[in-house]
Amino acid sequence: MLIFLDIDGVMVPAKSWKSPELLDDGFPAFSVSASLALRQLIANNVTVMLTTSHKSNFTIQQWQNIFKKRGIEIPLLKSLPDNKTMLSRKDELLRWFNQNPIDEEFLIIDDDSSLNDLPIELKKHLIQPSPYIGLSEDHLRQSKMMVATK
Repeated sequence: MLIFLDIDGVMVPAKSWKSPELLDDGFPAFSVSASLALRQLIANNVTVMLTTSHKSNFTIQQWQNIFKKRGIEIPLLKSLPDNKTMLSRKDELLRWFNQNPIDEEFLIIDDDSSLNDLPIELKKHLIQPSPYIGLSEDHLRQSKMMVATK
């Protein structure tokens, strides 16, 4: 399985009234519920593809360390290419899927509203948390139902 994962609004809820807690690596702490849900989604042969706007700020090894510090081991971690042309998240994903046809199950976990305009064959794989709450156990149940119906 392949999981396309955003960070802001998914792993780190956006709370405009409160600055996120930064850990000693300088990156925000993940919410407890998001961390629990992601750990349950990740199993053998799951690849996580970072879609976050922060993806180019760190190497894959640094990202693995960021996740590990927050209690999440992701051995198969990749990233979408740098977004030098400032594409919307929807267009970034469309470009990736056009260049990389896949035949495995996948989930897109992202709060970006541009993803509401994805083609239906991609949108049916979308889990879209509220940016104020982030990934939760409810989304975990939703993802299991999505994969089970394939």
